Amino acid sequence: MASNSFGKALTLTTFGESHGAAIGGILDGMPAGIEYDPDELKQLMQMRRPGQSAVTTSRNEKDEVIILSGLNNGKTNGFPIGFIIPNEDARPKDYSDLKQLFRPSHADFTYREKYGIDPQSGGGRSSARETAIWVAAGYFANLLLKQKSIKVIAYVHSIGGLSLGDDFVGEKLTATPGNIIRCPDVALAKKMEEEILKAKKEGDSLGGTIGCVILNCPTGLGDPIFEKLHAELGKAILTINACKGFEYGSGFAGTKLRGSQHNDEFYADEHGTVKTTTNNSGGIQGGISNGMTIYFKAAFKPTSTLLKSQQTVNLEGKAAEMKAKGRHDPCVLPRAVPVVEAMSRLVIADFLLRNGKYR
Repeated sequence: MASNSFGKALTLTTFGESHGAAIGGILDGMPAGIEYDPDELKQLMQMRRPGQSAVTTSRNEKDEVIILSGLNNGKTNGFPIGFIIPNEDARPKDYSDLKQLFRPSHADFTYREKYGIDPQSGGGRSSARETAIWVAAGYFANLLLKQKSIKVIAYVHSIGGLSLGDDFVGEKLTATPGNIIRCPDVALAKKMEEEILKAKKEGDSLGGTIGCVILNCPTGLGDPIFEKLHAELGKAILTINACKGFEYGSGFAGTKLRGSQHNDEFYADEHGTVKTTTNNSGGIQGGISNGMTIYFKAAFKPTSTLLKSQQTVNLEGKAAEMKAKGRHDPCVLPRAVPVVEAMSRLVIADFLLRNGKYR
């Protein structure tokens, strides 16, 4: 398996499995001299960690990030930042009855076909446990973004049939919403919570969408052919477990408009800065950031592991019935919010470095 690294100027390489001793990463390319706040990193990890509320899995991991290298006297030293995150509450026995079965909509079948290995407990490398590494790396990427006053803010836009208005892009958000659902509409968040708990009680799951805005991004990030900024963001977001779709700017809704309605007309503000009157382009034109707010939405499927009976086949291809055991999220959306932020931060920080926008 060679695809364990992400980024060019800022490169993250990850290792470890869901039920192994630990997971970890090496982040290479961080400039020296940037202050590191362990408490801020801990707070960020708490947003993604399992066992944080009734709407998440009950697996209880502290998600403590142990830094092995790359820091000196509370600052980055320019060398690779190496870190591990111990797995303290893995329970491989929860998967013992499933080892001879292909779990519906999981990677068990495709992994066996590709690598010739039987399904691993917890999903192995395909587990969402991997995303803890991304959130830790995203914290360091965000240190670069702060130097340029760039903010990345994600939030739950919809869960099941409950949704914010289609015109909501979150440009007025100043921080990730504080409720456990992480939806900026508090009343709607409560309804979403009730729907998730209902699905959980029934042994079922829900999907939804996450919105994200990138504020104060400079012009000039991205390249016009094979490294378009929106394409790299799309790749990063679609890498997240359970993500099934990505749209930026006007997205699919823009297909219903005429060109005269969709085009973003230019003007110069009182400081002579070129801006657009509308932002259907989502802050990116020709694959390059134009200085306007970047915004996108990502679609996440309902969690594949259900606590109700499903039909499948065993490793010999014979029909079988399975009912999962263990601890699983009835909806991944609340915990996916910091992951969306992390992957976006890694992309923007990488382009700041490789496009010469960071000094």
